[in-house]
Amino acid sequence: MPQVPQTFDALAVRTWCGLALEALGRAREEIDAINVYPVADGDTGTNLYLTLESATAAVEAVFAGHEVGAGREAASGDEAGGGRETGGGRPTLADAVRAMAHGALIGARGNSGTILAQLLRGMAQVLAADSETAHTDGPGLRLALRQAADSARQAVAHPVEGTVLTVASAAADAATGAEGDCGSVARAAYEGARAALAATPRQLAVLERAGVVDAGGRGLVAVLGALVETFTGEAPRVLVGRAEVHARVAAAVTDVDIVGAGIGGVHPDVCGDGAPEEGGPAFEVIYLLEAEDTAVDRLRGRLDGLGDSLVVVGGDGLWNVHVHVDDAGAAVEAGVEAGRPYRIRITHFGLGDVHTGGPGRPPRERAQRAVVAVVPGEGLAGLYAEAGATTVLARPGEPPASGELVEAVRRAHAREVVLLPNDAELRHTAAAAAEQARADGVRVALIPTRSAVQGIAALAVHEPERRFDEDVVAMTSAAGATRYAEVAVAERQSWTMAGICQAGDVLGLIDGDVAVIGSDITTTAESVLDRMLSAGGEMVTLVLGDEAPDAIAERLESRVREGYLAVDTVVYRGGRQGALLLIGVE
Repeated sequence: MPQVPQTFDALAVRTWCGLALEALGRAREEIDAINVYPVADGDTGTNLYLTLESATAAVEAVFAGHEVGAGREAASGDEAGGGRETGGGRPTLADAVRAMAHGALIGARGNSGTILAQLLRGMAQVLAADSETAHTDGPGLRLALRQAADSARQAVAHPVEGTVLTVASAAADAATGAEGDCGSVARAAYEGARAALAATPRQLAVLERAGVVDAGGRGLVAVLGALVETFTGEAPRVLVGRAEVHARVAAAVTDVDIVGAGIGGVHPDVCGDGAPEEGGPAFEVIYLLEAEDTAVDRLRGRLDGLGDSLVVVGGDGLWNVHVHVDDAGAAVEAGVEAGRPYRIRITHFGLGDVHTGGPGRPPRERAQRAVVAVVPGEGLAGLYAEAGATTVLARPGEPPASGELVEAVRRAHAREVVLLPNDAELRHTAAAAAEQARADGVRVALIPTRSAVQGIAALAVHEPERRFDEDVVAMTSAAGATRYAEVAVAERQSWTMAGICQAGDVLGLIDGDVAVIGSDITTTAESVLDRMLSAGGEMVTLVLGDEAPDAIAERLESRVREGYLAVDTVVYRGGRQGALLLIGVE
């Protein structure tokens, strides 16, 4: 048996996140299939997976950062002849759990994901606390599970029994009575959660009528099972297998009226008290919010009057807000009054949801073909959307995870999907997403675009009416025939293909490699453009970032017009895209 951690340290956090992500990945479809509360939109498993994927990525980033730092210290020590000790490049427990909680907070999806984020934050508050007694043993884990359950319950405006909150409380109660190390406490919490989950149908009429357990609680049991495996090396037995889940759902179909089909397959026409729903909120609104505690208290009251399923989690100036409302604009405006909302996501529950579907209305028909593209800025997102693409926004330093790409493919709701990652670093992420989508029955073609300008070229020749293979070949050829470049500012001293750059230097990258180092943005851009056009070209595409000089587009257009015959130029505004300027030459 491989060695397992005996105390809750940073490595244990990393192991737990990885195992929990794997467990939710295996159970995602099962959990989606039994999702009937608070809205039967069949996405609880997916939302939990995406939330934990964000938490896991944050923990991995902390470990990577410490490993790089340790390597630099070692190199510095060698140069000085000291051979200093670097500490092994491992973060502290506080570093790891804070990263986990922050990653979950900023990546939380849906009602269940938002509650999971608060559960992880509650644990982090204990495990990372500054005190004379380190909370790294069994008693510390008991305290962490108690704080997790209590803080999650406090974050929900109107807690309902028979949900993940009940399962979390039962896990904490069971852990309180456990003695021994972290493994013993984790196992007690898991068994308590399992028992509570099995009882959820007796507490919530909608679950009993559908013949299922609570989906969010099922996800939490999977996460706690991973905690047991972290400290014992043994995975506890799975509570509910896929065959049993689908058998339960199939049996429930005989007792309810089906009003549509969504991600999970079947949607019982029931609401929280077991009675038919006559029209609840139509929109789910989620956003991150930078605001003071007092402003958030007022926001809770305002949103509580607008809708239901209100969950506000976070603290220390950063919050994740989730609510179901009919007036999505009012929910966002309330956030603006409280502070600075961003990463705003508004989802219409749509046809097939218990709130907006109606008897006799058919499920929404799948489109034949769609394009899903990762874009680096709001301006390009609008451009791609106007061309008919489903977009995933990648902010600087925050690349999307594979789960977000899978979610976008599902949102596109098509039989055939062309996936444009638009970033060489996203190649493996996009490949994983494509495999997952194929497992869901979608025909996916991944075109390895390395820049958004290559994606623009591919999208320009996209013709949904022609055969899928022919369309993919044409789009791939257009992307491959487009050379790409970007102009950016160096953040630190570094060795490059063009020599050593200093922090603040202007870099011109062509096809991913630094080709020009300069001090002036426009002059560097002109040099990059000249190099690209020296090999020929018929079309120049310029995508300007928010911080690009006002006159740069006019200067570059004039240079092309005066120096290169029969070459056209098109200019787009990319918004906050990271690079000052993107250039494409076809």
